[in-house]
Amino acid sequence: MISSARLWRRRPAYSGRWEAARLSPLVLTVLIAGLAFSTPREIAFSRLLPAAPALAAAMWPVLPTVVLGALCFLLMIVLSFFHTDLGTQYTSAAIIAVTLAAAYGSHVRHQREETLFQVRLVADAVQKVLLRPLPRRIEGIEIESLYLAAQEQARIGGDFYEAIGTPHGVRLLIGDVRGKGLSAVGAASAVISCFREAAYDEPDLRGIVHRLETTVTRHSAAFPVQDQPEHFATALLAEIPHGGDRLLILNCGHPPPLIAQCGKVRILEPTIPSPPLNLAALIGDRYWVDIVPFTPGDQLLLYTDGVSETRDHTGRFFPLPDWMRQQDTEHPRELLDRLHADLLRHSGGRLGDDIAALALRHTTAQEREALGADE
Repeated sequence: MISSARLWRRRPAYSGRWEAARLSPLVLTVLIAGLAFSTPREIAFSRLLPAAPALAAAMWPVLPTVVLGALCFLLMIVLSFFHTDLGTQYTSAAIIAVTLAAAYGSHVRHQREETLFQVRLVADAVQKVLLRPLPRRIEGIEIESLYLAAQEQARIGGDFYEAIGTPHGVRLLIGDVRGKGLSAVGAASAVISCFREAAYDEPDLRGIVHRLETTVTRHSAAFPVQDQPEHFATALLAEIPHGGDRLLILNCGHPPPLIAQCGKVRILEPTIPSPPLNLAALIGDRYWVDIVPFTPGDQLLLYTDGVSETRDHTGRFFPLPDWMRQQDTEHPRELLDRLHADLLRHSGGRLGDDIAALALRHTTAQEREALGADE
């Protein structure tokens, strides 16, 4: 079991406001006591003392809550020596009753926090399997990833990505399963697991997408959801062949990637749209592969719709292409760090959807030689 002290220490480190808020029950006690001693008896601020342990139950463990209740009880006794006819017996009884109720409430809250902490540990482990850390470099291609959950408490969702070095070259996948919750996580897990196998076996991207289509169809049939008759997912597959200066893209209804070449940014819209996964039976299974140059120094940004559809307080979408044109960084990690900060700034810190992104850069021959010398 996890101790109260451990849960106390695991409060979010990002919020200094929470650290200050934890002192509020003690501050409230001092404030009420000061007013009670310094104001006329008729005002009787002492009757507010039961509020302090009640507030403590929302953020303190059981023992400190009880100690604070005892302190309030002693303050009431001391006040009775300075001011008569305060109704000491009634206020003292209220302090005792509220402290006991607050202690029980603190105990229940602690148990729920402990359960939530265990669930988060499991969710973190699942995410590390589902979205495992990517290698920072595969065959001269720098790769960095970004994942942001729409809700602070969330750890995993329906957005997914993968990058693998295969006998056919570097192969990439990014996508988004329709829906939220565990059903979306299950479908995303099935797609990624299938891609990790098919990326090695299939000679081309069309072979991979056919296997992904079959996987999503089978998963949807095996795990139906009441309010969602079938799963489907948008996906984008990409391949950078060995020693080649080109990029192959198969876009299955996914937001188009951005490529930066020679200081210019282009949106790589598909020549012919391909159907999202598990919709081929409805709109046809014709898949089109686009080929674009991808030379040393070029950068590629793959992303899910949570990035391009992030809104500000006026409802304006995040201007991703314009934002990309303003960036002058050469390193994918710096690019994603800036994207992360600017998305949070644009949305006011409240994301409306999960976000996943991959940033790639084709390193130059000199950079590869320098890296080889360092190794």
